[in-house]
Parts: sequence; structure tokens; C-alpha cells
Amino acid sequence: MNFSLDDTSFEKAQISAVTTHAGGNMVLAARLPPVFPREHYGQKKYRLKYCTTSWVVYCHVSGIIAALLFCLYHFSGGIFAYQWYVSHLCIINMAQLDKLYRQWLDLQPLSADDEKRLKRKFMLDFNYNSNHIEGNTLTYGQTEVLLLLGEVIGSAKMKDLEEMKAHNICLNIVEQEADTDEPLTETFIRQVHQVMLREDYKVYRQLPGGETTSYTVHAGRYKTRPNSVITPTGERFEYASPEETPALMADLVQWYNNAVAEGSLTPIQLATLFHYRYIRIHPFEDGNGRIARLMVNFILRRHSWPMMVIRSKNKKAYLNALGLADAATGPIPADGAHASLKSVAPFVEYIESALTADISSMLEFLSGDREMMWWYEGEIVRFSTPTPARILRVLQSNPNASLSAISTTLGISRSAIQKQMDNLAEKGYISRPEGKKRGWIVNMTSVISYEI
Repeated sequence: MNFSLDDTSFEKAQISAVTTHAGGNMVLAARLPPVFPREHYGQKKYRLKYCTTSWVVYCHVSGIIAALLFCLYHFSGGIFAYQWYVSHLCIINMAQLDKLYRQWLDLQPLSADDEKRLKRKFMLDFNYNSNHIEGNTLTYGQTEVLLLLGEVIGSAKMKDLEEMKAHNICLNIVEQEADTDEPLTETFIRQVHQVMLREDYKVYRQLPGGETTSYTVHAGRYKTRPNSVITPTGERFEYASPEETPALMADLVQWYNNAVAEGSLTPIQLATLFHYRYIRIHPFEDGNGRIARLMVNFILRRHSWPMMVIRSKNKKAYLNALGLADAATGPIPADGAHASLKSVAPFVEYIESALTADISSMLEFLSGDREMMWWYEGEIVRFSTPTPARILRVLQSNPNASLSAISTTLGISRSAIQKQMDNLAEKGYISRPEGKKRGWIVNMTSVISYEI
């Protein structure tokens, strides 16, 4: 499907907001408030072109139903209507996800080159985004050079560099373990945490009165002090106590192994419930979010699903989905550690939409014109004409190429080259070297050049 959107429209801000919440899934976005189907499909400034009439009808009907249910909840304040609203989205999104998954399976086995490219892309995307959610400051380019070449470009904190490298090792460990048939154990989770944090370290905090206090963060060991988070409303939300944690973690691991044996839950439901229950326990002093996202991919990979990335740009939607699940589950840590699938429905919907976007991106890569596709910060950019891609290739081979040289090489006028380069620079696809007025850095990578 193709989209056109007036850059100056008020609708763009609304649509962009709801699209971000949907993790890039435009069909889901069309059904979410505040942008209802009339805005999505009826306004001249936002036109969706679908290849079949039936698909239009499907989206209209689905969107209308979801909108009515949301309105019922909004105006009545009834949790019953809200649960129906979320359940409706989950059912529709799961149907779409299953369809994409079948398409993915139809393409297996992938060629060796495609497998390498996708593996490299996921490795960079996952490490970059999962760490950025937690405050790591490395750029995508720095992450790429560090993990692929072992080099450092630009200024960077040593902590961020070591954190990124350790996280990548953890990803490799998780992938290897997922490919076995061994039951999940607490020992494995603690080992991953040990590798991630590398060693124990002290955290120093200044109290309101000016005094300094400290505590030790233990690598590979459950927490020894309570932990909590301050909600957007200013309330303190408590996780499981240190005394509760060992028993709750034992329950979590046993539940997962039993659920796998029973086969009553889908891999997505398993991964989502595990993530949510784990977060409500918060078993370690640090690194819980990263471990939770690693375990999601452990479960997906073990059950032959593509792994996924929760992107840092969608951090707010991710946390909001967890918050909605918290509201439905209640504040008692033990209840959260044994949360039902029904109570975490908003988080299931979010994970499904994020995974849908990731699989869609992979299918696009595998089926599209690769000469026109480039990676930019882990996402596919598909150029509508070959000129931008041709300019990028010239700059990759000769970063100091002048407008005249590029024009001569490509047989395109200087004015046309200038316009294209201005557009590339505006979007961040190319940039000047720090402190220099000449030369260009290409911040994109052609999908056909992604080799390991």
C-alpha cells in the first residue's frame, strides 16, 4: 500500500502519534484513537491506496468496530467495553500476524546471503535499541562500527561502549541457548545477567539533606534491596521484595516450562506473559528491562518465530502498554508475577503490533527491489527513483566528490544533484564530517552490500 500525506497538515501530527503507538503498523493505526477511520480514509490530505476493494472494506469495518468500542469505554468509563476494545484489536492483529508469519515460512530456507544480511541487521537493531531505551548514548553508526569492526568513532563513554559489547555477547548466548531443547532455568537467566553487567559495582546517591549513600549492584545475583519506579502520576510502584524474589522467579521458570509442555499458549503469548511477569518481579538491581527483552527473543526463537526489536523511538508506547497492563493487574507484586493473559491484553496488543512491523520489514527486504532499498538506523528506506541511491554510492566511493564530479559521473544536471543532496542531508542520510565544510559521510547502508 502507498501513503501520501500533506507535510503541513494538522492531521499529520495526529496520524504520526497514533502510528508510533502502533509500532509502524498502519492498519492497526487506522483503528486506534484519536484518529478514527474517517480521518484515515476520508480526508484528501491522507490517502491510502489499496489494491483491492475487499481490503478497504475490511479496514473500514474493523476500524469502525474498534472506534465504537473505544467510544463506549470513553464515555461510559466501563472496563468491560475497554477489554472488548483491546480484545478486538488483539484478534485482528493476530490474524494479520499469522498471515505474515506464513509468508515468512514460505520463504524458508533463506539464501546464505539473505540470512547473513538479516542477522547483521537484527544484531545491530536489537543491541542499539534495547540499550538506548535504558539510556545508552552511542549512535547507531557508533554501534555498527563497534560491533562489526571493534573500533570507536567519535566521543563515547567507556561505560556505554562496554555495555554495548556485553549486551551483544548476551544476545549470542540467548540465541545459542534458544536453539537447544534444554528447559529454561533460573541459572541461565542469572548467567546472562552476569555477562551483561560483567561485575559488581557501587551506585552512589545524594540524599536531599546532602548526605551521600551507596549500594552495590550484583551481577548475576538477585536483588538485596527493594526496587520501585515512580509513575507519571508521581506514585511509587513497588516490585517484588528481595524476600519474595527467589520463590517468584522459581514460579516463573516453572510456569514457562509447563506452559511449553502443555502447548496451550502461542509463542507470542508466552513471550509477552514472561516479559510482563518478569518485569513485575524485577529480580535484579539493574538490567531488568534488557533481560526481559532478551527473554522475549529467546522464546520467539525457540519456537521458530523471527526475533523482534522494541525500538527506542517507541519507548513511550512500550511503557504505556506495560502501564495499562499494570492498571488491569493491580499493584500487588505477587499478582503481577502471576498475571493472566487477559489482564496483560494491552501489552499483548503492543508486542503483536511491533512484531508485525518487524516481519513486514523483513518481507519487504526479501521481496523488494534491493537496488532501491537502504538501511537507515535499522529501518528500510525505499527510494522511489534510482537517483538518490546512485548519489549515495558515488559518495561512498568518493566522500569528497564535488557536485560537478557527481553530475558528470551520473549524467544528471548539477541542480538536480543539489536538490537530491539537500533532501538526503535534511533527512540525515548524509552529513558533513564533524567540524568540516567539505566532504560527506553516508549514514545509510545499501541492503545489497550487507555482508558479514
